Amino acid sequence: MGITCSHADHRREYVEAFLDHPDAEQSLKAWYEEARRASWCIAHDIKGRYASVSFVGRNRVVFNIKGNDYRLVVAMAWRFRVAYIKFVGTHAGYERIDAATMEKP
Repeated sequence: MGITCSHADHRREYVEAFLDHPDAEQSLKAWYEEARRASWCIAHDIKGRYASVSFVGRNRVVFNIKGNDYRLVVAMAWRFRVAYIKFVGTHAGYERIDAATMEKP
């Protein structure tokens, strides 16, 4: 049983990432498909697969996408095995958000 990836509340941002950064589309799709098949139950499971992943509090996980050109922030609901996509963007865009709360500084 894999992880359910949800981006219903942030679908526009997810799709816009493809439009704004078409070079990241394949990397994001590859991550999405891998996450759907993953058996992540605890943070260590993710860290075992993605050495460069960061955990920023409040169950937020930051993935480096496309050779570290982009950032993907998800909120993990470990108990329900759901990853909520909260942010997709460049490092500059990532610097303008608070990944732990997703509130603008």
